[in-house]
Amino acid sequence: MKKQELIHLHGLLAEVKSYHEQYEDSDVDLTDYDDLGVRPTSIHKSKTDHKAAVFALAGSITSSMSDDTETEKIAAQAD
Repeated sequence: MKKQELIHLHGLLAEVKSYHEQYEDSDVDLTDYDDLGVRPTSIHKSKTDHKAAVFALAGSITSSMSDDTETEKIAAQAD
């Protein structure tokens, strides 16, 4: 993946995080992401830095979403 594509993905994940916090009434734990100090607007940072930020942000978002989901079992049905 090119650096420009990683920056774009980084920005999209930041939007998903904002949406999730706003509409799902859930706070995303961004400790690992914040420690990196890389934002989508940090275009001077390296491709490796953005890749690490994308993984940290995606991990934080998915952890938050998995905490919000109900663990209700659904019976399998055939059509």
